[in-house]
Amino acid sequence: MCGLGIGWRLADAGCEVDVFDKGEAGHGATWAAAGMLAAGVETEPGEEGLLKLTRESQRRWPEFARMLEAASGLSVGYRDEGTLVVATNRDELDRLRFDYEFQTSLGVELQWLGGGELREREPYLRSGVPGGVFSPNDHQVDNRRLAEALKVALQKAGGRLHEHAPVEAVEVDAGRAKGVVMEGRRLEADVVVLAAGPWSREIDGVPQEARPPVRPIKGQMLSLRMDPAHPLVRHVIWAPKLYLVPRDDGRLLIGATVEEKGFDDKVTAGGVFALLEGAWRALPAIEELPIDEIWVGFRPGSRDDAPIVGETGVDGLLVATGHHRNGILLAPVTAELMAEAVISGRVPEALEAFSPARFQGRAGQTQEKVLCR
Repeated sequence: MCGLGIGWRLADAGCEVDVFDKGEAGHGATWAAAGMLAAGVETEPGEEGLLKLTRESQRRWPEFARMLEAASGLSVGYRDEGTLVVATNRDELDRLRFDYEFQTSLGVELQWLGGGELREREPYLRSGVPGGVFSPNDHQVDNRRLAEALKVALQKAGGRLHEHAPVEAVEVDAGRAKGVVMEGRRLEADVVVLAAGPWSREIDGVPQEARPPVRPIKGQMLSLRMDPAHPLVRHVIWAPKLYLVPRDDGRLLIGATVEEKGFDDKVTAGGVFALLEGAWRALPAIEELPIDEIWVGFRPGSRDDAPIVGETGVDGLLVATGHHRNGILLAPVTAELMAEAVISGRVPEALEAFSPARFQGRAGQTQEKVLCR
C-alpha cells in the first residue's frame, strides 16, 4: 500500500518511478485488511499523539478516493454510513462508556445510543443489546479495490511496476543510498523509499542502525456471504474484540485476531472460533450465512504501534512502514506527504514525530534536495 501510494503520487508529479514487489503488488497487508477508516473509535489511551495524523488522513480520504478513481477509472468502494460500536452486556457497556468519554474528550464526534436506537439503525443486532456509540466520521473503503486502483493509477501516470521482483539489497555507498540490487543487477536511483511492510527490516544493505524496528503481527480474518440486495448490516460494526464490515458485493468481513506469531500463516480453529463466536453474540443471524473466505495477514507493527516514516540517517534512503492497524486509514497522508518529502528533500512537519529517529536516540537529518528515479 505505501509503495503503491507513494509511487502514484510521485509519478503523477512527473517523477520517474519504479515500484518493486516480491509478490503481487497490494496483496500483502493491504489485501488482508478490512479497509476501516476509524480515526475516532479506534483511538486508545496513549495514542493521543497519533490522533492528529489519523484525523488529518481521514479528512483527506474523500478527495483522495475521488482523485484515485478518476486516475484509474476504478471504484475504490468508499462508503460513508459511519460506524457503530456495540456493547452486548452491561459490563461491556461500562467499558464502552469509558472509551466514549475518553474519545470525546479528544474532540472525536460521537453519539451515545440506547439499545433501541441501535436496533433502529441495525435491526438484526441481538435483541437486548444495552447500548452503543455511533461515529459519523469513521467510514470504510474496499481495500482490495483500492490496491487494484493504485496499481492502475501508478502505471497510467508513467510509473513502472515490477511484480514478483524481490529486491535483494539496497545499494549504500559512502553513507548514501544509490539504488537497489535485483537478480544481481544494480538499478540506480536518486532516492530509495523502503516500504516493505513487516518485511522492511529484512532487506539487505541497509545499515543495522537504519533498519526500522518493525515486526509482523498476525491477524486471522474471514468473510461470510450476504445477499447484496438484502444485507444483514449496512454500517461497520465494532463489537468486543472484533469488527464486522459489510461490502457492496455482499461480503461481510469479520476480523481480526492479534497474534505475536512471527510470519506463521496458519489459520487456526481457535482463531476462527473466536471470530465467529464474538460476531454471533452481536449479530446472531450470521449463523445462516455461508463462509466465503478465510485468510491470514501480517500487520507491520512498531514498538509504539505508530508508523515509522521519514529519514533513516542514510542520505537518499527514506522509510514508510510500521502502520500496524492504520495502514489503509493513513494511506492518503502517507502517500502525499512522503511524495512531498522525496521531491522537496524535507520531511513535512506532520511526519516529524513519526521519524525512525525516535528509536535511534538522535535527531533526524535534513536531506539536500533530491530527485526521484
